Amino acid sequence: MKLLNLTVLPAGLQQQVCETDSRYTLTLTPAGDEAVELEEVSAVYSFDFTPEDALFLNGYQSWTYSPERSRKQFDKAMQFVPRALDRKFGFSQYGDGYFADPVYRKDLRAGYKKGYSYAYARRGQLYYLFASVAEQTGFTRIVFNTADNTVTFKKDCHHRFLQPGEAYTALDLIFCEGGENVVFDDWFRAMGVRALPAEPKVGYTSWYNCYQNISEEQILRDLEGMRSLPRKPDIFQIDDGFERFVGDWLDVDGKKFPNGVAPIIEKIRAEGYQAGIWLAPFVAERSSALFREHPDWFQYRDGQPVFTGANWSGGLALDPYNEEVRAYIRRSIQHYKDMGVTLFKLDFLYAACMTSRPDKCRGEIMAEAMDFLREVCGDAEILGCGVPLASAFGKVEYCRIGPDMSLDFDDKFFMRFFHNERPSTMHTQRNTVFRRQLDGRAFRNDPDVFLLRDENTSLTPEQKHTLAVVNALFGSVLFASDDFSKYDEKKRRLFEALCGLQNAELVSVAPGAPGKTQQIVVQYRENGEDKTMRLTV
Repeated sequence: MKLLNLTVLPAGLQQQVCETDSRYTLTLTPAGDEAVELEEVSAVYSFDFTPEDALFLNGYQSWTYSPERSRKQFDKAMQFVPRALDRKFGFSQYGDGYFADPVYRKDLRAGYKKGYSYAYARRGQLYYLFASVAEQTGFTRIVFNTADNTVTFKKDCHHRFLQPGEAYTALDLIFCEGGENVVFDDWFRAMGVRALPAEPKVGYTSWYNCYQNISEEQILRDLEGMRSLPRKPDIFQIDDGFERFVGDWLDVDGKKFPNGVAPIIEKIRAEGYQAGIWLAPFVAERSSALFREHPDWFQYRDGQPVFTGANWSGGLALDPYNEEVRAYIRRSIQHYKDMGVTLFKLDFLYAACMTSRPDKCRGEIMAEAMDFLREVCGDAEILGCGVPLASAFGKVEYCRIGPDMSLDFDDKFFMRFFHNERPSTMHTQRNTVFRRQLDGRAFRNDPDVFLLRDENTSLTPEQKHTLAVVNALFGSVLFASDDFSKYDEKKRRLFEALCGLQNAELVSVAPGAPGKTQQIVVQYRENGEDKTMRLTV
């Protein structure tokens, strides 16, 4: 790696550089007595890509599609979406299209590929890892250009004001070469990040059978169905749909839950399961009482509340620095902790950093928002979701590393032209494979759910089996979203086998060449026996 070009705008900032063969650190300080507004910080390095390289660039947040790609494959999402549709449904809001430079088709033809925080080029089993050590000072965008053999690192720090005397770590980059475990161990050692202590989990979540249409009757039915499983699960998690409107966490929908959720939490615990519940702490929907009564709690841009996407009646982003917002989040989480909830699935977390501030860029805001949630949840476990991943490193016990699975294999055909954060079973199982290195280093990976049921899905038996095996082998959260009482003996045996597979030790993972499908050879050790499995994802 050779530094070809460094851009720091505006000019005149004092630069302190620490450089070795494997690491580059750039610290900026205003030269005078006045604050300085950053415009751009980027570094361009040379790297000789080869036609055989498998290229991985980590996507912006949990749901962003992040596979290995060949030089010829490119990201076509958002390229053909009319602006009117984007404005209405907010596809750009889910990913980096809301704030990043646009990607033009000429860049795609030139072999342009982008990601955040870390990326690698893989040649067989040899990895070249390019990663940021300082995402808490701002997100680092990484761009591969295989046409001109360059790797560009660009800090998302536009409009960040540096105060006189402030030393700002603009870039802290590490370059590692070696086997898979070697390069990722080196990176996490450089960051000083360790995963929080947490055990793998097996359990149930309500989302993928009824979505928001849950009720007390349905939840209690599925809780009863857990008794039929051959292996006692660890957790029963109630997902979105118990609240009257998203954001109104203390207002349970009385039609669906006439007795509230406290008696259900009590029954979950009485069955010997950990009780989990879903919240989206930095979002409220447009129809919520929260937005109607407290419009000043929200982020605004050009006089309008910041749109997070077309979920519900439209998601709106709360201001994570508003003290009343923080008090409300604290009160909401404590409310459910008092009921006995010990795991919070905290979703749509990217909403915290939809806008920057003069004194903080998005990465700083997201890092501080995660620190706040960690402090508020205390000894309760967090399952992070919809979050820029590096902001969650070492701060949550569990984290989603892929998009929502879909009840058909790759969502509806027209959705395939839209954003990279859309629900897709194909996408989520590939993310599970190619973000596997984070498991146990950053947090325990949650690959989302598998399904074994026959009804309410168009997944084929083969697709359901592959998804379940990928989740069990590569993830640490093995959740299903079925009515377990309907399982026949074959499904019960398969469920038990998947629980055993989750505890298997991965020995090596050898992906083949990227393409429309990709072959994966997995060597693992189960109950002291060495085994090999071949998967197609």
